[in-house]
Amino acid sequence: MEFHPLTVPGCYLLRPRLLRDTRGSFYEAFKEPDVAEAVGRPFTPRQVNYSVSRRGVLRGIHSVLLPPGQAKIVTCHRGVVRDIVVDIRLGSPTFGVHDVNVLRAEEGASVFVPEGVGHGFVALTDDACVGYLCSTPYVPGTPLDIDPLDPELALPWGTKCDPIMSQKDAQAPTVAAAAQAGLLPTYEECLAWYERMRTEG
Repeated sequence: MEFHPLTVPGCYLLRPRLLRDTRGSFYEAFKEPDVAEAVGRPFTPRQVNYSVSRRGVLRGIHSVLLPPGQAKIVTCHRGVVRDIVVDIRLGSPTFGVHDVNVLRAEEGASVFVPEGVGHGFVALTDDACVGYLCSTPYVPGTPLDIDPLDPELALPWGTKCDPIMSQKDAQAPTVAAAAQAGLLPTYEECLAWYERMRTEG
C-alpha cells in the first residue's frame, strides 16, 4: 500500500496495490503495522461505521471533541464520492486549508483523518456506501460539526444544485462561531495528543 501525505498535516491518501486476474481483483484494505509506520503512531479501530447515500447527499463537516478525539480511515466501498478534509485546528500552519480526493470503490483508496481535522464528502453516485474505521467508539455529546457551506472555508463540493444535508449539518456553526464557542482544538493540543497515542501505543 502507498501512503501519500496530503497538504493538511497528518492526513494521508492510502492507495492499495490491486492484484488483477481473470476473476477480478484483490487488495489489502488495511494493515495496522503499515498504517502505524506511515502515520507515526498506532491506529486500532474501535468502531466501524457505514453510510449509504444517494447522489447529491453531503455529509460533514464532522469531527470529535478532544478528548476523546477520533482518528478515522474513510473508504468508499460502493460508488464514488468527493471526499474533503479541512484543518480546523486553531494555530495550525494550514488552518482552514482543505484537501479534495475522489474516492472510487473499484480503486479501494482511503483517506486517513487524524484527531482534530474535519471531514466530509458528497456522493457523486446513487447508493454510494462509505465505511469508517474509527479509533474511538461513539460518545454522545462529543461530535463536533461545522457548516460544510461556510463561506470562510469555501469548500469545493462541486455540486450543480443545492446538496442534500441533514438538519444537523445544515444548522452546524461556522468555523468562526465554533472557535468563538471554544469547540475547536488547538494545533498544540492535537500534537500532544498524537504523541500521547504514540507513546501509549
